[in-house]
Amino acid sequence: MKCDLCGGKVLSELTDYTIFYERRWIIVEHVPANVCQQCGEKLFAPETVEQLQKIIWEHRKPIKKIETPVYEFAS
Repeated sequence: MKCDLCGGKVLSELTDYTIFYERRWIIVEHVPANVCQQCGEKLFAPETVEQLQKIIWEHRKPIKKIETPVYEFAS
């Protein structure tokens, strides 16, 4: 399979899905996706997207929490 964006090779693998939702970052680990080995574009099956939405909208208890630094970009 080839990437629609760059023409690179696409492989099925597990990846992380990250979204900023309701003023917080959410990370879902080990999500099945087709990932371009050249540009990194991730393609998710419709049923995977539905499951991701369910996880996020239901506000499930996370398996862990991480702390991350935040910086302001000043010109």
